[in-house]
Amino acid sequence: MFQLISVLRLSFSLFKRNLHTAAEPHILSLLNQCSNFKHIKFTHGFMVLRGLDHNNLLLSKFIDTCSVLGFTDYGYSVFTHKTHPDIYLCNTMIKALSRTSSPKEAIVLYNRIQVMGHRPDTYSFPFVLKAVVHLSAVELGREIHGQSIRFGLEADVHVMTGLIQMYSSCGVILDARHLFEGMPTRDVVTWNAMIAGYAKVGDMESARGLFEKMPDRNVISWTTMVAGYAQTNQPNDAIRVFQRMQLEDIEPDEIVMLAALSACAHLGALELGKWIHEYIDKRGIYKIVPLTNALIDMYVKSGSIEKGLEVFEKMKRRSVVTWTTIIAGLALHGFGHEALEMFSRMERERVRPNAVTYVAILSACSHVGLVEMGRWHFNSMSSQYQITPKIEHYGCMIDLLGRAGKLGEANELIRQMPYEPNGAIWGSLLAASRVHGDVELGECALKHLIEVEPHNSGNYTLLSNIYAASGRWHEVGVVRKGMRDKGVKKNPGGSSIEVNHVVHEFIAGDISHPQFENIQGILYVINGQLKMAGYVPKECRSLLEHEEG
Repeated sequence: MFQLISVLRLSFSLFKRNLHTAAEPHILSLLNQCSNFKHIKFTHGFMVLRGLDHNNLLLSKFIDTCSVLGFTDYGYSVFTHKTHPDIYLCNTMIKALSRTSSPKEAIVLYNRIQVMGHRPDTYSFPFVLKAVVHLSAVELGREIHGQSIRFGLEADVHVMTGLIQMYSSCGVILDARHLFEGMPTRDVVTWNAMIAGYAKVGDMESARGLFEKMPDRNVISWTTMVAGYAQTNQPNDAIRVFQRMQLEDIEPDEIVMLAALSACAHLGALELGKWIHEYIDKRGIYKIVPLTNALIDMYVKSGSIEKGLEVFEKMKRRSVVTWTTIIAGLALHGFGHEALEMFSRMERERVRPNAVTYVAILSACSHVGLVEMGRWHFNSMSSQYQITPKIEHYGCMIDLLGRAGKLGEANELIRQMPYEPNGAIWGSLLAASRVHGDVELGECALKHLIEVEPHNSGNYTLLSNIYAASGRWHEVGVVRKGMRDKGVKKNPGGSSIEVNHVVHEFIAGDISHPQFENIQGILYVINGQLKMAGYVPKECRSLLEHEEG
């Protein structure tokens, strides 16, 4: 604040000497230093006192600063008192309003531009189209598209790129591609917008096709591809593109590393995750909390809870996501008591838990069978933190009760919950019924499961195993027939392993891996050693063993 006042005093002395032009850089510097609402109001008061609120350039910078700091309403109130705003100032205000939770105001202001006597320009359209995206108002977007043509901007690369982003973000990908193909010139931003559009709708094949055709790529191009594959549950492809990015000496940014860490976590690619960790340390960007959170998530999901804890303890700033991630990681590895202690530590440090934190806590209770503790946390989340239990929390409680053999209580909780039970709920009850041999409850759960997930082969498999465990082979056959009649096929099992930063995937029944014969030979040797050690496999005739062709 002292530095801010010093700058103001300097500007004031300049004004006393009527050096308005020389003062403008100092006001711009002052705006760059604003960091809170007190600074904003103080600076605005100074501008009004000295008549600088009539300077469109300075007022545009002031409104942009308000927007960046989250005080757009204040900036808009200042804008409304401007008698004759120019098109540059109007565009700045539209841009600011398009970022808010009420983007309709941006569209209202855009419609007022011509009433003010201005002509929308190459910047007006991209800004207002962002508001259209937030509203998912594709028909309004089409109207604005028509207006851009009437104003002769149908060949402007900035306007066309904004339209491509609008159409693709609203799910009208064919219209976006039609515009893209019709553009006489395209820059890298246009290519990236079209690729991002395909990634958003999950069409990574088309995104990849465009990516390979790009005349020039930047880090955003690579980031879009890696993030697109990660978000569409194609982690192997995400990692391949990320590795290719390294080979082409493209320096990854924080966003692409977040996406790559997400893919590593999904696959358990620990070695590649460690390489990213080293890269983050070398660049000194470990202070970025979301990136560090992703590191913790990668380590715990890749089987290295120790490294996850090490990263956690080194963090100087932790968000609720940080605490939730490490609690969930401890629960995943069976350290339920440690997870609960970490939650107590979180509370002692006055970090308020959220709904996801309680999913992790209830999962921890479930993993170690702490029924009473689970009940207490389930009740306290609403009484202590005013967090209304969601269906995920009920699912955790049903899993906890089911694992503990309290099937009747679990079934009663399903009846009382204020949500329609989903597949995860009935699946938990079915799995618990199998473990505890409750055939009747298992049949009941399966009937509901078939209604919500009629083609999930795992549901039929669990019930057949319940029948098989109790020697009811006729019912096993009935389940198999019902599965065949409905056209349900058992999904093959799969696994993956990382060797030298390369992830190898294995699918049951697939013999295409180049090392298949060597792998089979090693498995044969291992089986022989197991038999020599006295291991006898437990045989159980069930639906899992084979399917009729």
